[in-house]
Amino acid sequence: MSPIPPIDRRQLIQYGGAFLGTSLMATVLGNQIVSNPKVQAQTINQTPQELLNQLMEGNGRFSEQRRLKANQDFNRLTEVAQGQNPFAAILSCADSRVPPEIIFDQGLGDLFICRIAGNVATPQEVGSLEFGTLVLGAKVLMVLGHQGCGAVKAAMDGGELPGQIGSVIKKIDIGSVTDDSSNAASVAMATKANVEHQMAVLKQSSVLSELMAEEKLTIVGAYYNLGSGLVTLL
Repeated sequence: MSPIPPIDRRQLIQYGGAFLGTSLMATVLGNQIVSNPKVQAQTINQTPQELLNQLMEGNGRFSEQRRLKANQDFNRLTEVAQGQNPFAAILSCADSRVPPEIIFDQGLGDLFICRIAGNVATPQEVGSLEFGTLVLGAKVLMVLGHQGCGAVKAAMDGGELPGQIGSVIKKIDIGSVTDDSSNAASVAMATKANVEHQMAVLKQSSVLSELMAEEKLTIVGAYYNLGSGLVTLL
C-alpha cells in the first residue's frame, strides 16, 4: 500500500468531511500536528478518566495554595513550539477571574481552551473543540461554569442588550429557574443548568460523539467557586 501523503490543516478543514470515521482522520493527520515525541507521550497511555483525575488534582493544588507551576518555564516553551498534544479541552466563560491554566495548575501545551461569555457552545466553539479533541488528542472535554456569572445573570434578567451581547446571551439556557439574578442560589442553579445544556449541545457533534463511543473522550460539566477556588464536577 502506498504511504498516505502529508495533509496540512487547511486541507483538513476543506476535505475533512470526506473521511469516514474519526479514527481514519486522526490517523492520517496525527503526525502532521504533533511532531515532538515528548509532547505526544503526555497522554498516549492514559485513559480519559485518568486525565480527568489529573486535571482535578491540579485544581486541588490550586485551591490549597500548593501549585507546582509545572510546564511553565522556557524549556517547556521551546518544547511545545515543535507541536502540541493537550490532555484536556475546556469550554470556559471569558470571565477574567476564571483562568483555566491557573485554577487547574497547568502549563504551556497542557490545555486546549475556548473562552466565551457564558461558556456557550456556538458552532465556532464546537468546531474548535472538535479540532482540539480529534486532531490534537485531548481526551477530556470540560464545560466550566462559575459562581456569579454575569452572562447567566443577564439571561435571567432578560431585556434588550447593546451590540452583539444579546447574540451570546440568547444561547444561554437557565433551565427551569424563574428567579431574577438577585438570588445567588438561583444564579448558581441557572449556571449549572446552562452547563448541562451546553454539554448536550456538544454531544450532538458527530465528531465528539464518535470519540466518546470509541472511549477516547469524556465530556464533563463543572462549576467553579470564585471564593474558594474549588472546581466541582456536576
